[in-house]
Amino acid sequence: MARILIVEDEADIAAVLCDDLKLEGHQVEMVGDGASGLQRARDETWDLILLDVMLPHRDGFEVCRELRRARIRTPIIVLTARAQEAEKVMGLELGADDYVTKPFSPRELRARIKAVLRRFQEDAPGVYRFAHFEIDFDRGELRRDGKPVEATPLELKLLQAFIRRRGRVVSRDQLIEDAWGSGVFVTERAVDAHIVNLRRKIEPQPAEPRYLLSVRGLGYRFDG
Repeated sequence: MARILIVEDEADIAAVLCDDLKLEGHQVEMVGDGASGLQRARDETWDLILLDVMLPHRDGFEVCRELRRARIRTPIIVLTARAQEAEKVMGLELGADDYVTKPFSPRELRARIKAVLRRFQEDAPGVYRFAHFEIDFDRGELRRDGKPVEATPLELKLLQAFIRRRGRVVSRDQLIEDAWGSGVFVTERAVDAHIVNLRRKIEPQPAEPRYLLSVRGLGYRFDG
């Protein structure tokens, strides 16, 4: 199951896409203009964005360009009636991961979505490095200057959640969903306690964090 954002101004097409993807088990949200699509793509974490080109306020190419400039690497499939090769090349050069020309069959789109999600998951790095640290998710290890640092599985899950959203605010609810899982009752105080413990392991001065920052009223942001 993936979280998919549909940015499409044609309500009939958006509704068909939404219903079809929900039947596949995905979580789906729809917006109808480029400005709203850009904002939602920045505010939340998505596994995939289906992005129409001809949109009000901001076209899909501009939205794609802005997301990539912001270093948001969420996979993007561009949907458009423009069939010219130059338009396809432009979309791919701006950072789109695939390009589907309207009209398309739901079966074709489902196949392309699966292929893009699979490729994105396979390309995800097993080791993430910042400052003096390495986080080896394949081995379940946190290392400083090559030496192991004791970290619990929950702390590694929290780090993974932050790295996926690097440079973006992550709410406590999002951290609970990613690290503890849905349907588990966890208080915000418990989340904050784990962040304090994590800072002790990755911050030069935990009381004055450089990497794992608090964003008042919103949550946390990882700048590693």
